[in-house]
Amino acid sequence: MEKILRINMSADGGPEIREEPLGEYAGLGGRGLTSAIVSKEVPPLCHPLGPENKFVIAPGILSGTLAAMSGRISVGCKSPLTGGIKEANAGGQPAQVLARLGYAAIVLEGKPKGDDIYKIVINKDGVQIIPDNSLKMLPNYDLIEKMKAEYGDKIACISIGPAGEMKMCAASVACTDMELRPTRHAGRGGVGAVMGSKGVKVIVLDDTGMPMREPKDPEKFKEANRTFVKGLQQHAVTGQALPAYGTNVLTNIINEVGGYPTYNFKEGQFKGASKISGETEAELEKQRGGVPTHGCHRGCVIRCSGIYHDKDGNYLTKQPEYETVWAHGGNCGIDDMDAIAKMDFLDDNYGLDTIEMGATIAVAMEAGLIEFGDAEGAIRLIEEVGKGTYLGRILGNGAEFTGRAFGLERIPVVKGQALPAYDPRAVHGIGVTYATSPMGADHTAGYAVAQNVLKVGGDVDPLKPDGQIELSRNLQIATAAIDSTGMCLFIAFAILDQPETFQALMDMLSAFTGKEMTADEFMELGKNILTMERDFNKRAGFTSKHDRLPMFFKTEPLPPHNITFQVKDEDLDKVFNW
Repeated sequence: MEKILRINMSADGGPEIREEPLGEYAGLGGRGLTSAIVSKEVPPLCHPLGPENKFVIAPGILSGTLAAMSGRISVGCKSPLTGGIKEANAGGQPAQVLARLGYAAIVLEGKPKGDDIYKIVINKDGVQIIPDNSLKMLPNYDLIEKMKAEYGDKIACISIGPAGEMKMCAASVACTDMELRPTRHAGRGGVGAVMGSKGVKVIVLDDTGMPMREPKDPEKFKEANRTFVKGLQQHAVTGQALPAYGTNVLTNIINEVGGYPTYNFKEGQFKGASKISGETEAELEKQRGGVPTHGCHRGCVIRCSGIYHDKDGNYLTKQPEYETVWAHGGNCGIDDMDAIAKMDFLDDNYGLDTIEMGATIAVAMEAGLIEFGDAEGAIRLIEEVGKGTYLGRILGNGAEFTGRAFGLERIPVVKGQALPAYDPRAVHGIGVTYATSPMGADHTAGYAVAQNVLKVGGDVDPLKPDGQIELSRNLQIATAAIDSTGMCLFIAFAILDQPETFQALMDMLSAFTGKEMTADEFMELGKNILTMERDFNKRAGFTSKHDRLPMFFKTEPLPPHNITFQVKDEDLDKVFNW
């Protein structure tokens, strides 16, 4: 994995392929590599859908190895949703397969001159770029079935649905899971629109005949991995809660503490929460022959994914994640698990970020387009997006665009990106992350819920501003580094509580690369990534005023605690003072 594959989509005579060594990007992977390339090579003031933007796909440093949990892939570009730098990542099989094919990154450059769309096929024999207009406007599930028919079932795919082709700002990039279904999405920031702007519909990866990536010190690597897995399996969150109920185990927990945004962030608790909780979801899956405990990629030992069947016992979608269930559920006043699962399927099929779409529907509900709680109406709105109707194109460009179109003041976004499933008034630490992350509102950028609510790795009162700046800062640094390894972010629960598990991760990185990785060096990696990202945003025109929550979080008390967001602006400006 020592080379970059660059594909110039605007070259005369059709797309042009070239390979080059990592060079100055040596030692980077995942988010570290995508952000480095975007920060250095993309003009910050360019149009996100123009030829100057670049679309970067990078597996992590440990992807393609025997390391457990190393199957995350990063997608980077200038975001059409935020106007700043963007990294979105996903699980599924592509990270492992791309890494074993020897590529540290794929960089799509330029823009096709015509309106042809392309598929890219990569295997041990090389790279093919094939125009294929039969793929135009295919939804993701149909597209992947077509790829399976052409290339067999040993492939992994990275693709966009109709939303990406229509260059909607809520468009995601789909990655196939172990069942070769397009269920794992790099969702945030409109990355699918940028892939669509490059004229690429699908990247087909086949690592048949390629070896596993080998560490420099195999014995040390094997021992560290064994210790790492043991730590994950022994932790209450990664070894018990997530495998049993998936990420949606959080619904009852966050609802109980009054931080579950309901009716477009008007209340902190939802009366119907128990009907859409992880416990209820897992029970439905068991009753209908689905799968409540499942890995999204080979090597996953947490197994927080699942497979959701409809009332007739037929496959409907992956197990809807907590954020998806909240966005289409409590935030919209909907307590029908089957309706939420249907919306999850539609989002995946059209290629849409479930968080952005759920937040958009709630904004549309506040505008009076449909009523809160109208599940069938919500499904119809997503179908409008998939069809590309006039209304669908408004909704498909996200919550802020929709709110402006309907003249709303209360639009829950930061840097143009919708807030996820924790109200910052009841969970202050995550509010700091929402406000200050270079990515726009993003819970995964610095998951302060861990200490604010779950009390993993510490205990910081979620209802007070004290300690939240330091908490978010440290988590944002650590997260940027983890996102570079290819590791699933959920390992953070164990490494925050178990020093030996964190050390095992350092030992794996050291054994694999042959260069000693210390805790200080790991945190320095995270700082360097954040510095690059913030530098890009600054050159794109971002200032401290962009590191703020919408005003209503400061002026509207949130039931049941009836408090506002209390972290001062001048303190938010100190997050990156290290």
